[in-house]
Amino acid sequence: MPYDRTAQLSRRGLLAAGGAVGLGAMLAACGESGGSGSSKESAKGGAWSFTDDRQKKASTKSTPKSIVAFTGTAAALHDYGIEVKGVFGPTKAAGGKPDVQAGDLDIAKVEILGNVYGEFNVEKYAALRPEVLITDMWEKDALWYVPEESKDKILKLAPSVALWAADVSMTEALERRAALAESLGADLKARKVVDAKARYEKALGAVREAAKSNPGIKVLIGSGSPDYFYASAPGRPTDTRTFKELGIELVTPGKLDQGGWFESLSWENADKYPADVIMMDNRSSALQPEALAKSKPIWKKLPAVKAGQVIPRVTEPVYSYDKCAPLLEDLAEAIKNAKKVS
Repeated sequence: MPYDRTAQLSRRGLLAAGGAVGLGAMLAACGESGGSGSSKESAKGGAWSFTDDRQKKASTKSTPKSIVAFTGTAAALHDYGIEVKGVFGPTKAAGGKPDVQAGDLDIAKVEILGNVYGEFNVEKYAALRPEVLITDMWEKDALWYVPEESKDKILKLAPSVALWAADVSMTEALERRAALAESLGADLKARKVVDAKARYEKALGAVREAAKSNPGIKVLIGSGSPDYFYASAPGRPTDTRTFKELGIELVTPGKLDQGGWFESLSWENADKYPADVIMMDNRSSALQPEALAKSKPIWKKLPAVKAGQVIPRVTEPVYSYDKCAPLLEDLAEAIKNAKKVS
């Protein structure tokens, strides 16, 4: 699970989202959608169903139209032409602009049920008459950005779908979300989708070739907070698993957290692992290189920083071919042009 989220879970409870007046009536009115059938049947106007990565089957009497999803998942569905009514997760950044995880979503046209970790307005969710809730899964059976304290109320309203965002390759994650989008009515043979997939596959080859043409370049995956530099382990996240499979030499920290995600380093020890390239968490919750340069003296002393070899890491990718292709292209370019400085 990415950096600060794990730390937050260990040191404070999630924010409560239930308890609003009238919520009980809404829960009773909405109920849990029923029905059975297959995705192919739903495309023909029949019942809809989809078996998620928990091996749980979500089903409704017809293809869901009132969809609520984690922001990044909603952005992926949007790229396939499937729109949602509500989102939860980082959606609106400071100043009102779309968060990086919102992709191409028009955030003015969706109901934002919660914008930060632990927030989920259950009353607003119920008012949307949801037919399905869709989110990521970083740990087995854990619904990403669905607060534990209000989970039972939320899951009574509609079937849920959870798809792995870890422990599988990026390609596997993409295939699963494409299959979900298709079940909801997306045309995977549309020119835009076909072209995006071809670009993604070409980008995979570009990363592989970059790794071969410039061997020995060490890449450190990092994230910054006021107190810690988090050095990520490459084994579990979809992106770093894929980078490693493609031949990128990723630094593996030695003292990982319980989940096997990262090592927390005090800023005095941020230089513990030599690296030629540093990929830094691009989420709004993490300190960005500009802020680090102003607040952490050691940052500017790191060899990769001095060499100008710091690039963004899309820590929580929007899992559409359209969004994953560019991040691979940028990595390939960075590796191809990187100089050995560690």
